[in-house]
Amino acid sequence: MKYIPTIGIECHVQLSTKTKLFSEVDNDARGKEPNSCVSPVCYALPGMLPRLNGKAIRYAIRAGKAMNCEINASSRFDRKHYFYPDSPKGYQITQFYHPIIGAGYVELPSGTRVRIHHAHLEGDAGKLTHFDTYSLVDLNRVDTPLIEIVSEPDIHSAKDAHDYCKELWRLMRYAGVTYGDLYNGNMRFDINTSLAPEGADALGTRTEVKNLNSFRSVERAVEYEIKRQTKLLEAGEKVLQQTLGWNDAAGVTTGQRSKEEAKDYRYMPEPDLPPIRLSAEFIAEELADFPLMPNDYRERFGGTIAADVLEVLLDYPELMCKLGEIDEANVVLVSNLFSSVLLAEEKSAEYLNDLPSAADLNQLAEMNARKELSSTATKEVFMKLFDPQMKGRGTEQIAKELGLIQENDLSALAAIVDVVLAKPETKKAQDDFRAGEEKVIGFLVGQVMKESHGKANPSAVQEILRKKLS
Repeated sequence: MKYIPTIGIECHVQLSTKTKLFSEVDNDARGKEPNSCVSPVCYALPGMLPRLNGKAIRYAIRAGKAMNCEINASSRFDRKHYFYPDSPKGYQITQFYHPIIGAGYVELPSGTRVRIHHAHLEGDAGKLTHFDTYSLVDLNRVDTPLIEIVSEPDIHSAKDAHDYCKELWRLMRYAGVTYGDLYNGNMRFDINTSLAPEGADALGTRTEVKNLNSFRSVERAVEYEIKRQTKLLEAGEKVLQQTLGWNDAAGVTTGQRSKEEAKDYRYMPEPDLPPIRLSAEFIAEELADFPLMPNDYRERFGGTIAADVLEVLLDYPELMCKLGEIDEANVVLVSNLFSSVLLAEEKSAEYLNDLPSAADLNQLAEMNARKELSSTATKEVFMKLFDPQMKGRGTEQIAKELGLIQENDLSALAAIVDVVLAKPETKKAQDDFRAGEEKVIGFLVGQVMKESHGKANPSAVQEILRKKLS
C-alpha cells in the first residue's frame, strides 16, 4: 500500500524588539549570565502585571504582510495553563481564540503555495539545562516576544518542508522583525507529520517533532518520520500521537510525551491585558515603508541572474537591497562577484555588515566592461572595496593604487608587441605560429604581458599579434 505524507509546521519567531513582550527588560540575552535579563514580571511575583510592548504589535503586522496574511483589527491574549519549572506563572500568555494574524500563504521558490492558518503573539518560556542528577533554570528567555506561525497541512514531502522553513526564515528577515539567528534559536520549527493510505478521506495519526533550528534538520526529521511511520503501518501497528525530540547526531526521533490537545491546557482569556484594537490607518502607516520580499526580487531579476545564483543571494536581504540599486546592465557581473567571491569567504557575514556603495559597484562593472580591469583584477578590486583602509577612495583610485588598470591604447600595445617580436627568443614561436601551431600564441601573449608589467589587455594583445604574424 502507498502512504501519502502530510506535514504541517508551527514556527516560533523571536521578534527583535529591544525589550520583552510584557516588561521593560533587555530582550537580547545572547551571551548574558543566566537570570540576568529578568524582572518581577518574569518571576511572576505577586501583584506584578504585564505591560504590552507596542513594538511587538508593529512587528506582528509586518510579519503578517510578509506572509500575505490578513491583519485582524481586533485580537486579544489568553492564558495557556501548564506547570513546568521554567514557567513561573504556571501559564503562558498567548493568543488562542483571537490571534492578531489571520489566514494567508507562503509561496515557495518552486511556485507551490503553503497556506497559513494564522499566527499569534505570545511570550516564550524559560530554559532548563539538565545534568545527571539535577536541572538548572534560566529565566532570561521568559516573555521573549514570539509570533507562532501555524501552517495548514499543505506540505507532502521533506524537500517542501525544508523549502517552506527556509522561505519563512527569509520572509521574516526581509520584513525586519527578527535577527533570524537559527543557532541561538531566533526561529524554531515544530514538525507535525502523518501518513495515510493513498486515496484515504482522513489524515493519519500525527506526531510532532519539537524545536528544530536548522533547515537540514527539518528535512532529515521528516524523512525519518515518514520511514518510521511507514514501517509501523506496514507491520500492522499503530502510530502513537506523541511529541518527539530529534537527535541530530544519530538521525532519529525519540519519544518525549503524549501529544496534548487544546483542552489539556485549559485556555482562558487573559484578564490583565485589554483587547488590541487596530485601526486601518494604523496598519497602513506601519506598512507604508514595507520592503521588497524575496518573490519581488525573483520577479525582478529572474530573467537576468542565473536561478542558482539568485537563490544563494536571496539569503541576504541587505545584499539584495543593494543589488536593487545597481544599474541593470551591471547586475549580472555584480551578482556573480557576490556569489563567487564574497559568499565563499568565511567572513561573509562580517562583509555584509558594510556593503560598498552602488556607485562604486557600478563603476567596477563599467571598468570591467571597458576592459580596463581583467576578471582577476575586478575580483581583487571588489574585495578591496570592503577594506576599511580603502573606504572613501572609490573604485578607480583603488585600481590605480594597486596598478591593475589595463593598457587599452592600441598604438601603445602595438609598440610593445613590436619590441617582443624583435627579441631572438620569440623567433621560434613566431615561426611555429605561421606554420599553423595555434597554441604558441599563448606564449607570445605572455611575453607581451611581461614586457608591459601585466598592464596590457590580453585580448587586444592577441588580436594585434595575429595581425602582425599573419
